[in-house]
Amino acid sequence: MPTILGQNQYGKAENRVVKITRDGATHHIKDLNVSVALSGDMDDVHLTGSNANVLPTDTTKNTVYAFAKEYGIESAEQFGIHLARHFVTSQDAIHRARIRIEEYAWERIETSDANSKFIGSEDVKHSFVRKGQETRVSEITYDGSEWQVISGLKDLVVMNSTNSEFWGYIKDKYTTLQEAYDRILATQVSSWWRFNWTDDEQRMPNWERSYEQTRKHMLEAFAETYSLSLQQTLYQMGSRIINNRSEIDEIRFSLPNKHHFLVDLEPFGLKNDNEVYFAADRPYGLIEATVLRDGVEPQIPVDLTNL
Repeated sequence: MPTILGQNQYGKAENRVVKITRDGATHHIKDLNVSVALSGDMDDVHLTGSNANVLPTDTTKNTVYAFAKEYGIESAEQFGIHLARHFVTSQDAIHRARIRIEEYAWERIETSDANSKFIGSEDVKHSFVRKGQETRVSEITYDGSEWQVISGLKDLVVMNSTNSEFWGYIKDKYTTLQEAYDRILATQVSSWWRFNWTDDEQRMPNWERSYEQTRKHMLEAFAETYSLSLQQTLYQMGSRIINNRSEIDEIRFSLPNKHHFLVDLEPFGLKNDNEVYFAADRPYGLIEATVLRDGVEPQIPVDLTNL
């Protein structure tokens, strides 16, 4: 049977780049994991083995490191925009570039007020500890005329120890779950949001501030929603972001329900008054949905968040 070549892309994945910016004695860190995927006129390399249109993946790796020096890393999004623009505009055969970036956050180590034996504490501005919270992510796609920037985060673990219920659900002969009127609600947030900035004529968002504010609204909505279901909480998180961040048109969440079950202490003569729980890691409910600005069509791929 005859065959045809379908969608294809290539590039160098997971280029780990750490950029140190030295502002006198004060240093700043940007720690990224950058993956490059390129597509375009690549039929020949697949069908005949001709590499005439192929930019080596080793070259894309080198470009990542060179650009970290040439342009610095103001933000993951801005760095990805520099890379995507370069690959599409510098190579005729490349029509589309997709840059995916994970950013690992560091925070400065606070030192004591007392002077160290070796270094005065006021002089220590170059020591950091890796943050144990979420990983920031971004995906930048460019086809020579239009941009798509999707940012997000993963592994942000949050919990409400009260103000959560779950009852009134369907029950059949296999249902054993008891209705809950005061429960722990915990999840590990993965989320992607899409910006409405799509071309160079538009004013570019402030990527760093946008991330900080989006995360803030996300956490505030989680904390302030009296939850009757994780689905309701998800929608409130997304709605608050859409309503407060005009640069974002779409946000998708993947929220595993990190179940906490009350431990039966009656065999030991003890009453468990919503105090002691068993934290189950699996299986778990997985709640996923997209929240959109009215009139906007969804564009974030479902497979960016689901398992």
